[in-house]
Amino acid sequence: MNIVKENRDDLSALIKVTVNEADYGEAVDKTLREYRRKANIPGFRPGMVPMGIINKMYRKAVTAEESYKTASKACFDYIEKEKIAIIGDVLPSDEQKEFDFDNASEFEFVFEIGLAPKVEIALSAKDKLNRYKIKTDDKIYEGYRSNFLRKFGRLVDAEQVEKEEALTVTLDNEHMNVADAYVGLISMSEEERKPFLGKKVGDTMEVDVNELYKNPAQRAAVLQMKEEELAGIDPKFKLTITKIRKFAEPELNEEFFKMAFPDGSVKDEKGLETFLYEQIARDLNRETEYLFTMEMKKMLTEKANLSLPEAFMRKWLYQINEGRFTEEQIEQDFGPFVEMMRWNLIQKHYVETLEIKVTQEDALAEAKAIALMQFAQYGMNQVSEDMLNNYANQMLSSKEEARKIYDKLYEHKVIEALTPMIKVTDKEVSAEEFGKIVEKAQ
Repeated sequence: MNIVKENRDDLSALIKVTVNEADYGEAVDKTLREYRRKANIPGFRPGMVPMGIINKMYRKAVTAEESYKTASKACFDYIEKEKIAIIGDVLPSDEQKEFDFDNASEFEFVFEIGLAPKVEIALSAKDKLNRYKIKTDDKIYEGYRSNFLRKFGRLVDAEQVEKEEALTVTLDNEHMNVADAYVGLISMSEEERKPFLGKKVGDTMEVDVNELYKNPAQRAAVLQMKEEELAGIDPKFKLTITKIRKFAEPELNEEFFKMAFPDGSVKDEKGLETFLYEQIARDLNRETEYLFTMEMKKMLTEKANLSLPEAFMRKWLYQINEGRFTEEQIEQDFGPFVEMMRWNLIQKHYVETLEIKVTQEDALAEAKAIALMQFAQYGMNQVSEDMLNNYANQMLSSKEEARKIYDKLYEHKVIEALTPMIKVTDKEVSAEEFGKIVEKAQ
């Protein structure tokens, strides 16, 4: 066996593996003996087919398969032994020549690899980043308070539409009449709500149901028909308001606190305020860290200035997707994919050089934190430890979910380790200012 690496440029290379019968012959004979043992050919008892017939029927195909497997394994072993950092997978090369499996016994297999660039980044106090912290104001607090209490509130009748009421309406045109249809103003933008403001029970207005219910599934449900039937309807309707209801906050009494906080952790309005401010702090800190991580990744990527084998990567993406995407479709998302690969290389570099580890305990703690946020979205502010552990372990049992959690933790630990190496300035900004900074950074 002979293995030769030929660099095509700084970004890609060929690995040529030459194998002969001494390398793959034993595997071929073993496979053919197995074929003979299982062969069911008329005129011969099982396992008694002459080897000459087996050779004539299968040797060529088996030689092709086993010689390739031998060469492929040798290629991977060579990459590992020589510590060649590659991007993506090893691919058969376009320079591969035809094989003569009828007459030859020595074959040269040509593989193509994309070479990963070396990551070299020097960090110092000259590298500066801002860490933006969002100021908590009355507007943010009232938003959190309203959203929390809404989970325990009720709808009561109202005289007229003011902002986020729930409407029961009748929709009518020449072709159909729909009674007791629902219109939720809370899900509308301020512009979409304008025509409804000030309306009372009995008031009418002209509407287009395609605009009123933008989701086809919702529109079909309201009109009591199948989605495929929507195309045939007249979307213009007269809307008559038959009921107006608005959200009423629950009374903050002993019964409410027992229902909202069954573990007794919050017993009065002062405790509720503390609970909400703690929740706000966690959420705003998460936003702060999200932006800081994005800015740090951008800075590191620019400093590394990594050149990647993009031609190879396009070919690799096309082949591993096995025709599920055209080359044009791959090109549409290729830019973000290249940036993701650059960051993956940088992160891997620091994970190795700084010896960063993510333990099972780290992953379980993160899964539990995610689970708590998901439970909170459904109004479950207290969850038993057993339930939390079961839910977290269920998440980690999914390979895809576990991969996301571990990737997130590795990224967090890399950013955390690099932060002291640069100059970071904390700046307090309003929620509106923060939003504009995020929008500009993306």
